[in-house]
Amino acid sequence: MARKPTVRTEFVLFDIVYEDGSQRSNRKVDASLLGGLDGDEPARTAIMDQDRAISEKSGVPPLKIATITRSSKK
Repeated sequence: MARKPTVRTEFVLFDIVYEDGSQRSNRKVDASLLGGLDGDEPARTAIMDQDRAISEKSGVPPLKIATITRSSKK
């Protein structure tokens, strides 16, 4: 029997620089959130939500984001 095709979720990768100078690379954001009139601004909200979830699990307060840029493909 043939299988049903799986739903593929496309992601866009971002590099994050925090106000303390630390950097995180290749943070995934769902591509369906991006585009339109807001451009990449919804990525900031999605990454802040990810940081909040990580900080709740680790007990370390989240850092403030200084810049967000799309990761360059190598």
